[in-house]
Amino acid sequence: MDKIKEKIQNNSRETRQELRGRILTYCAIGLILIVVISIFLFVALKGIATFTQDKASLKTFFTGTNWNPGILGSDGKPLVGALPMIAGSFGVTILAAIIATPFAIGTALYMTEIAGKKGRNVLQSVIELLVGIPSVVYGFIGLTVVVPFVRDHFGGSGYGILAGSFILFVMILPTVTSMTVDALKAVPKHYKSASLALGATQWQTIYKVLLKAAIPGILTAIIFGMARAFGEALAVQMVIGNASLLPTSLLTPASTLTSVLTMGIGNTVMGTTANNALWSLALILLLMSLIFNILVRWIVKKGRM
Repeated sequence: MDKIKEKIQNNSRETRQELRGRILTYCAIGLILIVVISIFLFVALKGIATFTQDKASLKTFFTGTNWNPGILGSDGKPLVGALPMIAGSFGVTILAAIIATPFAIGTALYMTEIAGKKGRNVLQSVIELLVGIPSVVYGFIGLTVVVPFVRDHFGGSGYGILAGSFILFVMILPTVTSMTVDALKAVPKHYKSASLALGATQWQTIYKVLLKAAIPGILTAIIFGMARAFGEALAVQMVIGNASLLPTSLLTPASTLTSVLTMGIGNTVMGTTANNALWSLALILLLMSLIFNILVRWIVKKGRM
């Protein structure tokens, strides 16, 4: 009888502990959801004020090239043409991803298929070191090394999308490489064994089997790298030239959404047209982050199918 009572008490105690654990878990999840939704609503309300409160034209915002929110145009609406910043952001992001992808894939293949244990450890240490370097250090190196290099070998002032892409290439390389390594390691080992058993060489196996099987993971790595590049501010701001002009080439000074935000947000008054316009740029950044995440989930889903 005593044993039965003790067993009931233990079960009751475990049930209470499980209940408390669930409550704490749900509270944490609820808090995270509230924070995320609050951030999104706050940025969205501030961002759309440019169009609802200041009566700016949505078409002008996405297609105009004149960025001067404090001045009204001939139509009585603020000059908030954000196309130069949008083009600059996509320009440096896409170019950095194009440059980083082959380096990342090559490094990941070397680490997973060719290098020995010592070589993998050395490369892993280098990748971790690149991740830990602050953005301002990348920007300073770009200012003193990359900008003069671009000026001497490609022409122009050295400031522009090309210089910004070189900096972002180094910054996103560790992210893309690490995720590509994980994607290659996730390929079932029997794929490789079957290919080698059929007489394929190591490089034929890598090219025709491993890379094809790891494509969803590699695409996910590239998109994550682009998301990192799209939101980078300080390093790009130091080398891109910060000119709110539509870039005509990779060598002309340009600007990005993040560079305009970081330079202008401290020089505006909350609630003014200039401030609301900056919040509209922030809303674009937030929406782009959401799009990048949706793309990642879609690629992962397709890969599983």
